[in-house]
Amino acid sequence: MSTEFFIARRYLLAKRKGLFAMITTFIGVAGVALGVAALIVTLAIMDGFQSDIKKKIIDAQAHITIYGRMQPRDLEVVRAAFGRDGRLAAESPFVLGQGILTFDNRSTGAVVKGFDPAAEFSVNSLKTSLTRGSWDALEKPVKGEPPAIVLGEELAKNLGLWTGDDAVLVSPQGSASMGLGLLPKMKKFRVAGLVRTGYFEFDNTMAYCSRSAAGEFFGFPGGANGVGVRLKDIKAAPETAAALRKALGFAYTVKTYADMNQTLFAALKLEKFVMSLVLGLIILVAVFNIASNLLMMSMEKLRDIGILRAMGASPGFIRRVFLWEGNLIALTGITIGVALGVGLSVFISIYPVVELPADIYYVTKVPVELKLINILGTAAGSYLLCMLSAVIPAVRASKVSPMDAIRYG
Repeated sequence: MSTEFFIARRYLLAKRKGLFAMITTFIGVAGVALGVAALIVTLAIMDGFQSDIKKKIIDAQAHITIYGRMQPRDLEVVRAAFGRDGRLAAESPFVLGQGILTFDNRSTGAVVKGFDPAAEFSVNSLKTSLTRGSWDALEKPVKGEPPAIVLGEELAKNLGLWTGDDAVLVSPQGSASMGLGLLPKMKKFRVAGLVRTGYFEFDNTMAYCSRSAAGEFFGFPGGANGVGVRLKDIKAAPETAAALRKALGFAYTVKTYADMNQTLFAALKLEKFVMSLVLGLIILVAVFNIASNLLMMSMEKLRDIGILRAMGASPGFIRRVFLWEGNLIALTGITIGVALGVGLSVFISIYPVVELPADIYYVTKVPVELKLINILGTAAGSYLLCMLSAVIPAVRASKVSPMDAIRYG
């Protein structure tokens, strides 16, 4: 144990003159602890929500999507490009189009996606999102009945639809009719099921049917206008997308799941940064309390500093004493804060302290995801700020004249 550390510890643990000095020390430690704990809990909750949102998006989408008009021979070209990259696990051609869905004097816009269920379910987790009905009607259409369609749950609620109801899909791209000009294309579909992915944008706009029905309605018989791709490793999406763009050329547009949700991911990232900045102000307030506490201590121990200097202690020795005091306050506060923050995060993740309405958030309790990098980053940043706050008091104390300190201390 160094002499500087021994003296700093004695100064902090010894009885102080006046209650105010002890209170400021306690406020400094408590401020650091509460700031660190609040930041860790907030980051854990925000990471939990972000991971939950990203999982819902990825489950409902392919890792990479290729857009472009594709007839059967074009699909073979695309499949050949897939074959050059061993990172690709599955692919699913689809027909994507927009239409107006009408039922019982109600109408709303919808994005219709036609696919082959077996291939599509190998690309995403849409199969497990079904809450009512069945996907079987898409694979095995009943002769003489309207083709089946599966709707997002929010979309069905807006129209008042339920499984077994018939809805009419109207295409904004009309078809020419002899003597009557351009007429809107219309087709009746029967609701075979309802889907809830947990991502509102999908559940409020998406409708799913067979690729043959969608291809016939949107003018892609036997073909497709897109292909969804699932990778063995989702982290390889940017590199794989770049390789596919190079192999397929300008005739096709290749987008990753991150490209298609760029605005949402950027908003989540910005929100996390702003919340961290605001909560960091708590730690900053505690830092000023530590600085003021050390300045008061340097005035209180002025006579002791003079005696130490008279006994041969160098200015560097005095600086190290006060830096150790700031270090001890910082480490105490950060240790308590990390323990409190991690404990609260684990408690919130296990027990439903805050219950969320399931019909809005699709989860009943707050999602929490603790990351070691956030804990270490919070602790390291707080420690750096606390140590910077101790520099000015330490430098000021080291410049005290021994004679003046003994005379006026």
